[in-house]
Amino acid sequence: MRAARLIKMVLLLQARPSMTAAELARELEVSERTVARDVLSLSEAGVPVYADRGRAGGYRLIGGYRTRLTGLGRSEAEALFLSGVPTALREMGLADAASAARLKVSAALRPELRDAASGAAQRFHLDAPGWYQEPEPPELLPAVADAVWDDRRITARYLRKDTEVARELEPYGLVLKAGVWYLAARVEGDYRVYRVDRFTAVAADEGSGAAAATGATGAARAAGAAGAAGTSDGRFSRDESFDLPAFWAERAAGFARSILREEVVLRLSARGVLQLPYVTERAAAREAIARAQAAGGPDEQGRLTVTLAVESAEVAGAQLLSLGPEGEVLAPGALRARMAAAARRAAALYA
Repeated sequence: MRAARLIKMVLLLQARPSMTAAELARELEVSERTVARDVLSLSEAGVPVYADRGRAGGYRLIGGYRTRLTGLGRSEAEALFLSGVPTALREMGLADAASAARLKVSAALRPELRDAASGAAQRFHLDAPGWYQEPEPPELLPAVADAVWDDRRITARYLRKDTEVARELEPYGLVLKAGVWYLAARVEGDYRVYRVDRFTAVAADEGSGAAAATGATGAARAAGAAGAAGTSDGRFSRDESFDLPAFWAERAAGFARSILREEVVLRLSARGVLQLPYVTERAAAREAIARAQAAGGPDEQGRLTVTLAVESAEVAGAQLLSLGPEGEVLAPGALRARMAAAARRAAALYA
């Protein structure tokens, strides 16, 4: 721990002309007293750290000193490719690795290029969760992420409706969608998707002994391998043809189609046409509007009749109420009656 901190201090001083004790303490998350002790240790080890006294003073490296400790480790290199998603890095427990990787890259750059990282960070930022959401990272996410990086089988317990189920999984990849973490995993030869926040326990397979403790049989393991047998140290052989972005795009599209099981017929004003994609499933709304416009377009009153795929009449009712007078439900009759009753109650409140 202390050795890693000393290396980080040298890299920080190499990347900047000078840093105060307070700045170093903030970057290293230690006290200024600890910074002073670490500087003394570096000096005793032969690293030429010089202290400038006075109000404008600080610490700097002298004599053009440059460390050779700039080679990236595997975890640092992997984290560097995710450095544009700071929230994801933090939730997976990779923030420190990414910080070290950025420092090493900065130390390897020519002095005139060392502001590139900060310049990019000040111009581009990814905020993945939707508005009005305060997502909490799943407690077991770091353990799942470790298994994904290491290609290590896990035995996971997760909630499926009201039942807790145990499965042995080969974790292939993690996806962060609208603030929610999902795991793409292979189980019994098939690729499936699990919400990480529904896991109640995760245990990594450490080898043949651990695999036996999970109760996995040789026959089940063979059926799930599908030509990619596991190894004695608990790791599985990854199918290199697996494409996580393509797999997720296909499953996401299939999920969106699968939940839209019913249809409602609406008559929309011009403003309602514009609002519909923002109150219900966006792709379904746009598809419904495009079909209606191709079939003849608005009537003489400028209103467009669309047939919209929805999850259920109950869900559609809650969504379509936000259209107010810009949308009229024509069918099914039960939903139209429910919308009319809601409109009467609202009118009574404002009478």
